[in-house]
Amino acid sequence: MPIDSHISGQEENAMLIMIKPNADEAQVAAIKSCVEDLGLRAIESQIRKQLAIAAIGDQGIAPNGFIESLPGVEHVLPIHKQYKLASREFHPDNRVVSVRHIPIGGDAIQVIAGPCSVETPEQMLAAAAGAMTAGASLLRGGAFKPRTSPYSFQGMEEEGLKYLADAARPHGMPVVTELMDPRDIDLFLKYGVDVIQIGTRNMQNFRLLKEVGQLQVPVILKRGLSATIKEWLMAAEYIAAQGNLNIILAERGVRSFEPAYRNMLDVSAIPYLKRETHLPVIVDPSHAGGAAWMVPALSLAAIAAGADGLMIECHPNPAQAWSDGEQALTPQELHALTRQVAAVAQASGRAYGQPLIDLPRAS
Repeated sequence: MPIDSHISGQEENAMLIMIKPNADEAQVAAIKSCVEDLGLRAIESQIRKQLAIAAIGDQGIAPNGFIESLPGVEHVLPIHKQYKLASREFHPDNRVVSVRHIPIGGDAIQVIAGPCSVETPEQMLAAAAGAMTAGASLLRGGAFKPRTSPYSFQGMEEEGLKYLADAARPHGMPVVTELMDPRDIDLFLKYGVDVIQIGTRNMQNFRLLKEVGQLQVPVILKRGLSATIKEWLMAAEYIAAQGNLNIILAERGVRSFEPAYRNMLDVSAIPYLKRETHLPVIVDPSHAGGAAWMVPALSLAAIAAGADGLMIECHPNPAQAWSDGEQALTPQELHALTRQVAAVAQASGRAYGQPLIDLPRAS
């Protein structure tokens, strides 16, 4: 049998089992047990306040009408998309990923800001204060850095995680940082990393995706350098298939033929993803443009196109940054940008996530 037709046949085995509102716990447990006996995985979800069970896998095929006949089952819907758990067929409503008290994917736009690399305790304390004052909700910073050259600065590693956590704590800001190696997961948990970022170069590191899928820590999954949207969503599926649906997709530009700027921001991907998936979508304009002066325009375009938030590089002194200083905003520049973002959000019927304060005027 040709490979394509074999895969297609298996895809039809995935189904969404809608549970009757009056079904009791014993009936739900029995439905899940039957699904698992078929060699499929049973994953619960709430769809418009109704319990549903997704039956996912590539092994058994239920006899015709068998699942529908189980007590407590209202009806069964097929899931046709290859990215089953990431699709809107599985979860028609927009998913909101909660990072502590901060919702990502709701009606409010959130900004994640901070330097490319964690450098020193003083730099991170200044970065956290600057990001918070500028209106950012979460603090980012790279403790482990994937660099094109093996001779470039690779990050402060565990020490960097400590600097990041210590800087964020006084402001109550959740922290976002990149994980490159599953062997470092315990270290990330030790320092209370709130959001694990899977970088562009690791988008299809399937072992790493499976490992973070076994956590309930929110994951930002960046698009690969030349990844199609389907490949990107299938990478998200690896995380979801392990049980972690707290996934945030991050568009950061794709490699193109144009050398004038760092990457080509795929604004078209935002509305397309909003139709295809329930997962929140944010944009990293810093890595797309590769230059600080491009960040405001790309940010506003992303919000106008429907993005749920932004991940922006901000450094207290970009000229002295150890990496990617040319694309980092100052806290003052970020402060000006968040006001513009708030205006675009309001014009599109949404709101800005954090209260915006006025900076004192220079004398």
